[in-house]
Amino acid sequence: MRNGLLGVLIAALAVVHASAADLAVRGQVVRPVAGPAIADGVILVEDGKIVAVGPSAEVPIPAGARVLEAAVVTPGLVDVRTVVGLAGIYNSSQGQVQDQDQLEDSDPVQPELRAIDAYDAVEPLVLWSRSLGVTTIHTGHGPGAIVSGQTLIAKTRGETVEESVIRPVAALAADLGPSVSRNFESPGTRAKGAAVLREALVAAGVYRAKRDGENPPDRDLGLETLAAVLDGEIPLVLTAHTATDIATALRLADEFGFRLWLDGAAEAYRMVEPIREAGVPVLLHATMLRAVGEARNLSLGTARTLAEAGIPFAIQTGFESYVPKARVLLYEAQAAVHAGLSDDDALTAITLSPARILGIDDRVGSLEVGKDADLVLFDGDPFEYVSHVCTVVIEGNVVSDVCR
Repeated sequence: MRNGLLGVLIAALAVVHASAADLAVRGQVVRPVAGPAIADGVILVEDGKIVAVGPSAEVPIPAGARVLEAAVVTPGLVDVRTVVGLAGIYNSSQGQVQDQDQLEDSDPVQPELRAIDAYDAVEPLVLWSRSLGVTTIHTGHGPGAIVSGQTLIAKTRGETVEESVIRPVAALAADLGPSVSRNFESPGTRAKGAAVLREALVAAGVYRAKRDGENPPDRDLGLETLAAVLDGEIPLVLTAHTATDIATALRLADEFGFRLWLDGAAEAYRMVEPIREAGVPVLLHATMLRAVGEARNLSLGTARTLAEAGIPFAIQTGFESYVPKARVLLYEAQAAVHAGLSDDDALTAITLSPARILGIDDRVGSLEVGKDADLVLFDGDPFEYVSHVCTVVIEGNVVSDVCR
């Protein structure tokens, strides 16, 4: 009797919530990611949050709610590593247009640089990415320096930085690859680069000890940021493509005890066991990254290899030095599917997996009650080339409604 009464109360509460919904999204297929696909599914949204998800027979659409329909509905896509918003569409660093703020080349070690001080919430590349389904980005300073600066997490909505940024400091970006030597005279070799990073971390440890002592030193913004890495407050997102650089990254993380996110990792397929043993996630390079330079030995099948090994990973768009300056996250996941990654794992790699790595899966990454109503509506299978993103919803608001 008690269980029966409880069921009636739960059902009644569900009806109350449904009657208050201000948006209903109905899909021939709804893919929550956190659970199996739902045929003829419905998502109800109230005050920017998901209040119900399920088959239409169980989740009635309340009278008066705005209704959107699509062939397939997925969570908003999450780009786990990009530089859009700092890098801009004009590809210029001179004159009246200054939209190449992802790398400051005056010093190879600048942890004090804050992405939030350079981020442009309405940069055309941000809006372009949004129109193709990306609703959350982890962006900021990119590869090319030993320590290039901080990163942030933002929704691809809002007119100002304050409206769009949901985490002002997400991680600290660093790089062990040979791209550093192309931007700076020193360090010029891998060993020197690793030594410079190690020296910076040692200095941060000394600064931290003095800061917590009786005679604290004057504030040093760079050392403060590195100390936050040592304290585990923020991770170090470390670009390392070759097996040699990946090994060094794992060695440094073990030596100093910081949280490591492996960035790029073109040769991760050669380092599966060490990466798995270290328990670090991989922010995997864009699948169709050009196989040149330090990424010359990349494999299109690395995403599948990581999935089969049980290593947490997410597919990124990264940084492109040529116009249009940004990749399409959906296409990169689609290419991974063609290289053997399962359809479900590919969708997870651009939704729930990056959300978990970034520590924001309580808000985004899947279609679950209580999460932000970030949705992408497709006119077909998301991984079919002929399908389009037709509507993008962020926190219950339609932010794009042109099929692309």
